[in-house]
Amino acid sequence: MIFEIVGSRVIAPYFGTSIYVWTSLIGVILGSLSAGYWLGGRLADKDPGFKALSRIILAAAIFIILATMLKGPVLAYLSEAFTDMIMRTLLAAIILFAPASLFLGMVSPYAVRLKLKTISSSGKTVGNLYAISTVGSILGTFLAGFVLIPFMGTTIILYIIAGTLVAVALSLGFKYLSKGDLAMVILVLMVSGYDIYTLNSSEKQIIEADTRYNHVQIFEMEYWISGAPIKVMKVNDEYSSAMFPDNDSLVYEYAWFYQLAEHFKPGFDKTLLIGGAAYSYPKYYLGKYPAAYIDVVEIDPGLTELAREHFRLQDNPRLRIFHEDGRTFLNNSPEKYDVILGDAFKSLMSIPFQLTTREAVRRKYDMLEQDGIVIVNIIASMEGPASEFLHAEYVTYREVFPQVCIFACHDPEDPGLLQSISLIALKSAETPSFSSTDPLLSSLLDHRIDLEISPDAMILTDDYAPVEYFTRKAI
Repeated sequence: MIFEIVGSRVIAPYFGTSIYVWTSLIGVILGSLSAGYWLGGRLADKDPGFKALSRIILAAAIFIILATMLKGPVLAYLSEAFTDMIMRTLLAAIILFAPASLFLGMVSPYAVRLKLKTISSSGKTVGNLYAISTVGSILGTFLAGFVLIPFMGTTIILYIIAGTLVAVALSLGFKYLSKGDLAMVILVLMVSGYDIYTLNSSEKQIIEADTRYNHVQIFEMEYWISGAPIKVMKVNDEYSSAMFPDNDSLVYEYAWFYQLAEHFKPGFDKTLLIGGAAYSYPKYYLGKYPAAYIDVVEIDPGLTELAREHFRLQDNPRLRIFHEDGRTFLNNSPEKYDVILGDAFKSLMSIPFQLTTREAVRRKYDMLEQDGIVIVNIIASMEGPASEFLHAEYVTYREVFPQVCIFACHDPEDPGLLQSISLIALKSAETPSFSSTDPLLSSLLDHRIDLEISPDAMILTDDYAPVEYFTRKAI
């Protein structure tokens, strides 16, 4: 179970954490375990000894080590060679996790065969072994989720698993192993130790960390517009936040469109932002609107700590941070806001469906003050396969709000371009103006588009919101 849960963190930096990743991991590992049960049962009847069992466990450790060392190149290759999400995630799970899982599956039949003494006690023996196995799975699940992943990197955890298996293999069959087997054990331990030493001792420009929810990378790069240095936070596969090292100016173009709140809700006082990451926009907001307040809902407290450490996030009496899922906050909070900003759809890989639905939109509507507005960032195109989620989200908002308008953040003239698109929903039924004397707001308003909604666009609900299907077609 530790191997399976950590597997999601291995794949996440390349393919996200969508339902496709979990489906592929669970399906491939279960299939490999089943094949291992079958093969292990046949081999256990032919050679029911501790030597064979220790070799099987040692083989599982070797394949875990190989998966650990090759995960980067394999996932990078698959991300370049295949565009279909199902194919990508299935191949990743098969290559990296199937071999070790096959050998781990062979252990149970061997254990049963070696423990069986008489037919009269076979039921008790098998029952005890399955009970022990299930308790181990439960402990492994809790250990992975509550202890290992929050406090260790995935590479270290995988080597701990492999090292534990090596120790078990030696304890079971040390006196049965040949010199070649022992040489293999020594080689495996040396390779693992060297890789861990290199991981911990090499100087890196990239900061990597595993939080309770995410795999995070923080690194420096050049701003693609001016060439100035910027610091970037990448969460799983998503470039979630970026900011300049010496000021709080906005880096990503889509964040500028949040300023349209000044036009559609002038004089706003209180804002809710769903999605904090490195808190680049909240810091900008506090500087630009010195009389306004902002609440930020960020599910991952680990990201907040990293933002404090690496992105100059500081306490402010006008900033409140809530560490919980955005949807649960919408469901339970009694607060009222002038503006609600959505920054949880940072990529196509992993969209939290519970924030896309009619029920979630209704909660936003209810939490808005009179004439309040919602601004949501969506990655999509206006037409073509990558537009289906945008169209579905538009009709979902239009079901609740009297007015919804769309702004293409990059190029409103290219309907097929995959880009950030701002969806703005107005609680007021009064037709707004789309012109402004403010040069910045005027330039943003010029990006408004008249979206021709597909007749097949569906309203998303808690019961049925196939966002992974939309995003797979877009990718």
